[in-house]
Amino acid sequence: MIACVDVHYKKDGTAQVACLLFENWSDSKALKELTTVVSKVQNYVPGSFYMREMPCILEILQMVQDAIDLIIVDGYVWLSPTKKGLGKHLFDELGGKTPVVGVAKSFFRNADSVAISVFRGKSKNPLYVTAEGMDGQEAARLVKSMDGDHRMPTLLKRLDQLTKCSQSLANGNEFRQ
Repeated sequence: MIACVDVHYKKDGTAQVACLLFENWSDSKALKELTTVVSKVQNYVPGSFYMREMPCILEILQMVQDAIDLIIVDGYVWLSPTKKGLGKHLFDELGGKTPVVGVAKSFFRNADSVAISVFRGKSKNPLYVTAEGMDGQEAARLVKSMDGDHRMPTLLKRLDQLTKCSQSLANGNEFRQ
């Protein structure tokens, strides 16, 4: 099972967290959609974004009852050859057993030697793919193969929508397709 996770921070100090589960990179619909609201979110610390994001991601992953073979994060696994991104911190937190692929929409200034630009659809703007626990070129190929005709794959766009859903979602909400 592949899990995609994302977090959206709200002005009230909470975070809405979502996780999509699917089996194949080419799937157009998730098998499961999970959401939760984390009520106490750490403040942002410059240079340590992962410290704010990690508790939220770990909370939603605890809700997953399926075996996870790979995790996709919204962001970078590596920020440079020597600087860990959110995905590498997650990989380490999970004991280095589950590959993590980072898909970022914005270029990080030192990531040019670690991020692979992936152009999808007719977009002139790439996604930036990094990985740990698997080959980066293979991760980029798989992201490129994801469903959808636009820059953002269908499932990653859906994930983003779930985190920004205007309705209040109760903890542990699960949606099945």
